[in-house]
Amino acid sequence: MGESAFGIDPAVTTQIAREIAEINSLGIQIAIVIGGGNLFRGLAASAKGMDRATADYMGMLATVINGLALQDALEKAGINTRVATAIEMRAVAEPFIRRRAVRHLEKGRVVVFAAGTGNPYFTTDTAAALRAMEMKADVILKGTKVDGIYTADPMLHPTATKFDHISYIKVLEQGLKVMDATAISLCMDNKLPIVVFNLRTAGNLRRVVMGEAVGTTVTA
Repeated sequence: MGESAFGIDPAVTTQIAREIAEINSLGIQIAIVIGGGNLFRGLAASAKGMDRATADYMGMLATVINGLALQDALEKAGINTRVATAIEMRAVAEPFIRRRAVRHLEKGRVVVFAAGTGNPYFTTDTAAALRAMEMKADVILKGTKVDGIYTADPMLHPTATKFDHISYIKVLEQGLKVMDATAISLCMDNKLPIVVFNLRTAGNLRRVVMGEAVGTTVTA
């Protein structure tokens, strides 16, 4: 979305694609779970009276649009990419099959997971945690527009302080808006670390991957 109020900013997709291409060239396997809030927010539509399941399905379709846009940017950057969707739409992307997705990663391809989990009432955060477990990921990197987890929303509360490291339990107890409770619980049960960082800062993705102290790390 970039600085726009809606839609897809090609400059942003190009920047993200370049950063992904850089870490892909290091031999690191990358799978991406993409959201759709820049196009449609199911929860917001539900709050305005739309049936929740219908709104969530519309939100899933928005993530497919974003997935195809990112695939286009990645392939222009020279990276072989596959979009795998939880809702079958074979004309535009392949259906998610775990073993096939693993094989793509083994071949050095970037895999973009779209359409969430394929089920209403589950967020993109939960989809990210679920796919990470299925791919046996080492870590979830959550790229956001802030540089980590704060005691409160730093956009609204300038005095909020940032955590360099925090436990899953504290995130849940304090109701911090990192990922939804289902996703955090899933990561906690499977001991999967999460790093929350600012995706808009150029070079941050490489810094996180290389183990630099960027953003906030969530572990046990």
